[in-house]
Amino acid sequence: MSGFFVVLLIANYMLALTVILSVLRQRKEPMAMLCWIMAVLILPFLGTLLYWLIGSAWVVRRTRRRRRRVARQIAMLEAWARQQADGTGEEPDFPEDLRAIAGLGRRLSDLPATRQNAVEIYQESEVTFAALEDAMRAAKHHIHAEYYIWRADETGYFFRDLLIDKARSGVECRVLLDSVGSFSIGRKFTRPFTDAGGKIAFFMPLRPFRKNISPQLRNHRKIVVIDGQVGFIGSQNIGDEYRGRLKKLSPWYDTHMRVAGPAALVLQRAFCEDWLFATRQDLSGQDYFPEPARPGRSIVQILPTGPEQNINPLEQIMFAAVSSAKDKIRIATPYFVPSPALRMAFTYACTRGVTVELVLPTRSDALIVLWAGRSFYRELLERGVKIYEYDGGVLHSKLVTVDDRWCMLGSANMDMRSFRLNYEVTALIYDQAVTRELAASIDRFCHRARVISLRELRERPSYYEVIEGTARLLTPLL
Repeated sequence: MSGFFVVLLIANYMLALTVILSVLRQRKEPMAMLCWIMAVLILPFLGTLLYWLIGSAWVVRRTRRRRRRVARQIAMLEAWARQQADGTGEEPDFPEDLRAIAGLGRRLSDLPATRQNAVEIYQESEVTFAALEDAMRAAKHHIHAEYYIWRADETGYFFRDLLIDKARSGVECRVLLDSVGSFSIGRKFTRPFTDAGGKIAFFMPLRPFRKNISPQLRNHRKIVVIDGQVGFIGSQNIGDEYRGRLKKLSPWYDTHMRVAGPAALVLQRAFCEDWLFATRQDLSGQDYFPEPARPGRSIVQILPTGPEQNINPLEQIMFAAVSSAKDKIRIATPYFVPSPALRMAFTYACTRGVTVELVLPTRSDALIVLWAGRSFYRELLERGVKIYEYDGGVLHSKLVTVDDRWCMLGSANMDMRSFRLNYEVTALIYDQAVTRELAASIDRFCHRARVISLRELRERPSYYEVIEGTARLLTPLL
């Protein structure tokens, strides 16, 4: 028996050595590299398994290769989106500072800011779902829906049945779900939809022995596009919990946006690229990228981001937003684990006299992330950042407003998972009226929230610091 354990011990350290060599080649953040090395040394076999499942870059490389294999079709989608959304190809007329942000967004995503969009902001879940229902019922050619979470509950069945009715009436209905976020969805739920003619696909399914299995690279986007003319984007998934119907997660606050106009075509491009990646079905063409209506005055830039992008565009945009603010920047996010670069940007902004306000939840469905975020409070407060914790429910909105002149809204959190691992989509809205509407909603959260002070942090029991420090240690692995 002792000889057997010796063999296991040798095998474990051989595997650990393989992992350590792989970690050293990846050029990750030093703390993340150290955490993985410690994990494989301290947790025999389990650390190695976790690394190959969620830490290794091989899945990212395979994702990039698969994207390259469909590069021609993706290029066609981009061409259709640019041609139809951009119109004449002229850049919107921006002030110099906003032109710099929009130019950065275009260079990072190769997608333009689009003019003459009509934007509606929804702060209440019932209003969001009602607007979504109305848009789906009005669909004439197609409905494209992409969600991280779609629950098999009353809300999930309602929208599934609505899509079944539309599919039976001849409308093309496609639903793309993340295989981890929508893990509870089974054939009993999907079969009536597919029998009616609807199409459903799961992003990177978690199937045994599948080459592209990846628990950590998830599609966190929330997109709906109707007939290529109307789009929805924001933080709200499909499920009862998002209506505040689950007692422990109630009330629940999300922010969503309806956009009509050229920006809807850019959302369409994001959906079609993801659908192509998941199913190999090409949806480029006039039926899906029609000549857009131009019903409003808002300038909107859609920024899809994902792990195959080496340049981390979302983090760069956030860094630029904080660094370029002249008066005030407000950020509301449910998950807050800022990178060193963002913490430096916060410090720089406060030093310049810019007001930086963070609105974070007191309650969360991800406790490790909640405590990890709190571990940064002291450092940020000492540099002048104002921090509010909202305890009136689960704050799930992901909002940024800059100087009451432009804003960001979408699916991305303020953490490294959203910046580097998840597929996210964010709308940059260059419209003062929309920005002030979102800023007012953040102000309402602030007025009902608890102000975090340095004195409060210093007077807390020491075990809080231990919990926060432990959670922070795990942040490179989150």
